[in-house]
Amino acid sequence: MNKRILIIYTGGTIGMTPSNDGYVPMPGFHDQLMRQLDNRDCGLLPAYDLIEFDQLIDSANLTPDHWLQMAQALATRWNDYDGFVLLHGTDTLAYSASALSFMLDGINKPVILTGSQIPLAQLRNDALDNLVTSMLLAANPAISEVCICFNGRLLRGNRSVKVSSSGFDAFDSPSFPWLGRVGIDVELQPQLLLAPGTPDFRLAPFDTDAVAVLQLYPGIGAHIAEAILAGPSIRALVLQTYGAGNPPDANKALIQVLENASKRGITLLNITQCARGGVSQGTYATGAALNRIGVISGRDLTLEAAFAKLHVLIASGLSADALHSALQQSLCGECSAT
Repeated sequence: MNKRILIIYTGGTIGMTPSNDGYVPMPGFHDQLMRQLDNRDCGLLPAYDLIEFDQLIDSANLTPDHWLQMAQALATRWNDYDGFVLLHGTDTLAYSASALSFMLDGINKPVILTGSQIPLAQLRNDALDNLVTSMLLAANPAISEVCICFNGRLLRGNRSVKVSSSGFDAFDSPSFPWLGRVGIDVELQPQLLLAPGTPDFRLAPFDTDAVAVLQLYPGIGAHIAEAILAGPSIRALVLQTYGAGNPPDANKALIQVLENASKRGITLLNITQCARGGVSQGTYATGAALNRIGVISGRDLTLEAAFAKLHVLIASGLSADALHSALQQSLCGECSAT
């Protein structure tokens, strides 16, 4: 095959083992994984190297600073490998895949994130199949983007969400087709794949307090939004509204809090709470209230992609006008065109 890939173990269930206190990191994971891969290798796997983070990440404890650590690990080794596999915990895997898609802009190689629902150390697990499939995809020059590979599905990273805490089909991309399906054969959808570009890595440090999320619910008090928006470092708010992007416009106090935030220069990005579809702000009169106060339609962005996109763009130092412009564009296939 003459391809060499790098596997980076960042943490997660795939490398854990049961204990009296639940799953904990498994001693010797590196060696066990190498042995299992060697047993599987019949000359069809790409050549590979395997490295581990010194401090493994429980993905429930993930912060934007970890995205920077991952992106730097990839960027410093970018020219040494034909593709990359990141082993990651499933809880926040879609957040990391989204963030890396923006941080590794214009890439010309595959970056495949995967993990497992059952650890490699367990007799019955999904770990090895997910990894072997990801390795084969990471050596495929047709792929030039950040993807998630899980249970035979190849998904665009910034279109993906975790949809199951118990099934092997843990990830899906409800508002975008799968990039490929891996069964007996590897079936890619070339018309959906991003074209290779010229890598432009965004590796600026994050202000972890810059972006907040507010999910609306019946009877939400204006003081809830006001408290979230009062943070001294907040630059943007992801607003999760109903249906096609509708807020409770009869809640005048809430709308006023959002308007005041917009006037203070806080960017407000509207996404839907629905699993499928997107925001069509102004289809209903309730949504028109958001147009009036300067809220940006996030169209069919996932929560993970909206949150990550704001963080990466803000860390890049964009002015308010440039930020608003970038949010209305699809930068790397994360949302549908207007």
